[in-house]
Amino acid sequence: MVPVKLLILGAQNTGKTALCVRFITKRFIGEYDRKKEVTYRCSRVVDQESVELEILDIACKESSVASLQSSIRWADGFLLLYSITQRLSFLEVPRLKKLIDQTKQNLVLVANKADLEIGREVTTEEGQRLAKDLRCGFRELSVAEAVSPVEAAVFQLIRLVLDQQRPLPDRRSYMLTVRHALTRKLTRSKTMQW
Repeated sequence: MVPVKLLILGAQNTGKTALCVRFITKRFIGEYDRKKEVTYRCSRVVDQESVELEILDIACKESSVASLQSSIRWADGFLLLYSITQRLSFLEVPRLKKLIDQTKQNLVLVANKADLEIGREVTTEEGQRLAKDLRCGFRELSVAEAVSPVEAAVFQLIRLVLDQQRPLPDRRSYMLTVRHALTRKLTRSKTMQW
């Protein structure tokens, strides 16, 4: 099993805990009274690879910058969450991204509460633009409505982490392998009778 550590970040009342619980249990619970951090653990298979997940959900408002930076160093990947019904949560994202950039890169921006269209304060296009500016993936979803978009967002992040964890092939040995293959192919084609 490959260990993967994910950190859920975002302003208060964006649905961080609901997203975690929805992903782990496939159930939606709407109200949480969260005052401290919680680590969720589960196993999943992503692209035929067994992954042992640890998902850290912290209360950003209560966290000091030092504590937040420590959690960022711990994590392999990040889900940055904002609510489409809270512009302030959207405006918080670049500050969190700046903290992440000091140490890590893997992140997916998630716009939650897409089912609350009447109270929308942030457009889908604004979210897409921000994701492009931050050079990260983007998902707009409703944790309350379905589990599959939540899983898709988390799996997208897991894939980014796994891709980064895999060792890169030695460029020189790769180039030699390609050169030998091409030489063999050219030699065979010269010796063939037409």
